[in-house]
Amino acid sequence: MNFYINKKLLTKNVLEEFDSKKDNYGKSAFGKDKNIVIDYSSPNIAKPFHIGHLRTTLIGNALYNTYKYLGYNTIGINHLGDYGTQFGKMIEGYKRWHEEYKFENPIEDLTDIYVRINELCKEDESVLELCRENFKKLENKEEYEVKLWEKFKELSLKEFDKIYDLLDVKFDSLNGEAFYSDKIDEVIDILEKSGKLVESQGAKVVDLSDKSMPPCIICKSNGSSIYATRDLAAILYRAREYDFDKCLYVVAYEQNLHFRQIFEVAKLLGLDKKYTDGLEHVSYGMVHLKSGKMSTREGNVVKVEDLLDEAIQRAGKILEEKNPNIQNKEDIAKKVGIGAVIFNDLSNSRIKDEIFDWDTILNFQGETGPYIQYIYVRTKSVLENAENLPTLADVNIEDLLNEESIEIIKSIYNFEDVLKSVTDKNEPYLLSKYLIELAKKYSTFYNNYKILSGDKKQMNTRLYLTYMVNVVLRKGANLLGIKMPDKM
Repeated sequence: MNFYINKKLLTKNVLEEFDSKKDNYGKSAFGKDKNIVIDYSSPNIAKPFHIGHLRTTLIGNALYNTYKYLGYNTIGINHLGDYGTQFGKMIEGYKRWHEEYKFENPIEDLTDIYVRINELCKEDESVLELCRENFKKLENKEEYEVKLWEKFKELSLKEFDKIYDLLDVKFDSLNGEAFYSDKIDEVIDILEKSGKLVESQGAKVVDLSDKSMPPCIICKSNGSSIYATRDLAAILYRAREYDFDKCLYVVAYEQNLHFRQIFEVAKLLGLDKKYTDGLEHVSYGMVHLKSGKMSTREGNVVKVEDLLDEAIQRAGKILEEKNPNIQNKEDIAKKVGIGAVIFNDLSNSRIKDEIFDWDTILNFQGETGPYIQYIYVRTKSVLENAENLPTLADVNIEDLLNEESIEIIKSIYNFEDVLKSVTDKNEPYLLSKYLIELAKKYSTFYNNYKILSGDKKQMNTRLYLTYMVNVVLRKGANLLGIKMPDKM
């Protein structure tokens, strides 16, 4: 069967729908009364915020914004990596070498200590054992270890907040792994009562051989918990605290097995099936350097702060070349540079691996964030040059039935459905792709038709269409985390 769209009726419906919502176009109560927990970013304390953390931060933020826009009660959680054996290592390294450092650049100094202590652990097994003992003391709340841990966390959060401020990323909760340290005993108790917790080589594990998975370690042989235990405590807490319909974990695919294991073990915690069914790992591809995998231990990472600063500088240079007299140059360079980084990360399916390349990430040509910003600025300029903004009553539908206008109308009609697809598949790139297509369609329309001259009714109609594109481009980009400049 062949279906044909009644162009006039479609245009009328889209215009009326847009006019009823304007700046809230695409917004809905679709997710009303549904609670969505999104666990994203989650950098490790006392380590640099590197580009591997950027992906989870940007994907999670785009999903958070989109779910919220569709009416879901959305809770964004930064599950900080603030616990574990690595802190035993940090404590040991700090004890040995802290007098060698001034801590003017605290994360750099702490990272250097971490790299050094890891090298020493490789050479001397007894040092690794001391690190494990330090973590056990931290778990037992011994004063010296707790004070050092608190110092590492305070220094780290100050550095992280600089990046979150640049990206305009906010969270509803900063409860990291340490928050769940006093909630672990309940998890162990429940698992023991289930009869599924068994001893293996001195450790306590849940056997998952019937699910074709290796055992899930719950307690190490020295009695310490591991991050699987803390993740299970977090699931229990989040189910009770947030009554979630979905709990999303935006974490690299390297952790696929980990999440399969803990989601399976979570079924033993006595939770309602609603909660265990709502657990979902939103995996994404890894970011590699051209030389191979990044590793804080090896000291070869690209810091996000460096990346964003470089992006802003490069955007500033391009603005200087193209438009040296432009006002608010620094603010525009910031929006364009950061927009380029965000769009680059969200412009492909999240599951794809990325090779970090400065030239690719900071490329402002082609299908990029700056292109969308440029078309948006063009629509803004057109609207500012008009005598006044027309209303729906000024629109003549007959003037919107040409091919270029209908293509734009179809795109605008699809905006809310695209947002729903983003949440259905947890794929922000669907919105990135949509915005590029809408920007291209408006560019074609702009090049083919005069907007600010000619018949008054025709001019008002084309201005109103420009206004619609302006709103949707800005709103869509904002949902991705991209801010729009007023000039370029």
